[in-house]
Amino acid sequence: MVKMIMRGCNGRMGRVITDICNNDDGIEIVAGIDVSGQVFPGYPVYQKLSEVKEEADVLVDFSAPDQLEELVKDAIAKNLPLVLCSTGYSAEQIAFINESSKKLAIFRSGNMSLGINVLEKLVKACAEVLAAEGFDMEIVESHHKMKKDAPSGTALMLADALNSALPEKYEYVYDRTGRREARPQKEIGISAVRGGSIVGDHQVIFAGQDEVVEIRHTAYSRAIFGKGAVVAAKFLAGKSAGMYNMHDVIA
Repeated sequence: MVKMIMRGCNGRMGRVITDICNNDDGIEIVAGIDVSGQVFPGYPVYQKLSEVKEEADVLVDFSAPDQLEELVKDAIAKNLPLVLCSTGYSAEQIAFINESSKKLAIFRSGNMSLGINVLEKLVKACAEVLAAEGFDMEIVESHHKMKKDAPSGTALMLADALNSALPEKYEYVYDRTGRREARPQKEIGISAVRGGSIVGDHQVIFAGQDEVVEIRHTAYSRAIFGKGAVVAAKFLAGKSAGMYNMHDVIA
């Protein structure tokens, strides 16, 4: 059985993952980390990884990008593989994560949903054919009003997938306000919608002359992200140092 530490255990996703693990014979949460200090889950909760006494095979972080450096350094000290589920990392933080993966097994994905990661492959295949035929590419993402980062990490992940399929790099455009000009060909528009309790919706639009292709993923429950995190934790346990993502799981 895989033994796991859950960082952000008292948050919404932490509780979802706790419920999933409680019903999975293949994984057990042995300790939690949460800055609130409150104890809800039924296992010991600490404020920092360095304080955790329990032995574990993997740590899942579903909290926030702050204190990333301390978390990663403590994980390296414990040789504890790390699943990073948060989004909104800065370019500097991503560089730090990549460098740290030389010393530790790290799993990071812009979205923990299996469906989104399959969609990423689909949009890349579409871009390879349709961009060459002059199709414009736009991404529209929608989330609940409490989400702080925009655009979402998933939208950026999808944009990067599109760009990776193109012979020339396209520009990301987040706002057309004040741009009085026709839409240039070599750009990818990314729009963010925030409102209500929308769990997550991502739409990739390929707009050509007289035809439009749309590929869409809608999340109806946070459980899909929790399930993906648990799958990633099982996959990463015991892995050697390196950077891993959901494509390594579904390959």
